[in-house]
Amino acid sequence: MRMKFKPWAREELETSPFYIDNPLLYKNKWKNVFEKEQDLHLELGCGKGNFIAKLSKKNQNINYIAIDLVDAMLGMAKRSVEAEYGIRQSTDAEKIENEIEKQRVVKNLKLIRYDIARISDIFGEQDNIKRIYINFCNPWPRGKHHKKRLTHERQLEQYKKFLNGQIFFKTDDDQLFEDSLKYFERAGYKIKRKTYDLANEKDFWIEEENIETEHEKMFKNQEIKIKALIAES
Repeated sequence: MRMKFKPWAREELETSPFYIDNPLLYKNKWKNVFEKEQDLHLELGCGKGNFIAKLSKKNQNINYIAIDLVDAMLGMAKRSVEAEYGIRQSTDAEKIENEIEKQRVVKNLKLIRYDIARISDIFGEQDNIKRIYINFCNPWPRGKHHKKRLTHERQLEQYKKFLNGQIFFKTDDDQLFEDSLKYFERAGYKIKRKTYDLANEKDFWIEEENIETEHEKMFKNQEIKIKALIAES
């Protein structure tokens, strides 16, 4: 479902201290964007941001970048982060003070707007990404659209240019999951773990808590099993 236009999103993003508007400037320099030099993880297609908001707050020893292409989505993600960190929406009179508060509180997360199909334009080998999260991406079911999938081997080859670690992937779509297993193999990744029923797989993420996305909760309520894998470059 297409996200409705949010007239407030662009202005809020442009004034947010944890949003970066021109990521092309930071290729191979992302470690300099954060207050502390720490392992860097990416979420591709962050949607409304509930996942990355919870993840970044829980793991202050890791730096995160969440990417989406749609302003409305990123605007919602910004607000999700603020809600998770306990930052309330400010009035005009409070705006400056509140922006300073955000800068102080949200130190290990950046939101960026970019086309993931061209992701190697903004990340390079020196960025040394340790993990990529891909959660419930568009399955693009029609054959002629398969190359748009975030797990397609064309995309996986791009990730290898800057990834020095693992990809964590979750989906509700059976065909996308089966095809993705083949994509990872053909692109030279090793499948470290896989499951066809994440809810009943204890400690699947290797002692890391499974943070449920909005879609994940919805699919579980519909009794649709979640498929997941960990792949290593």
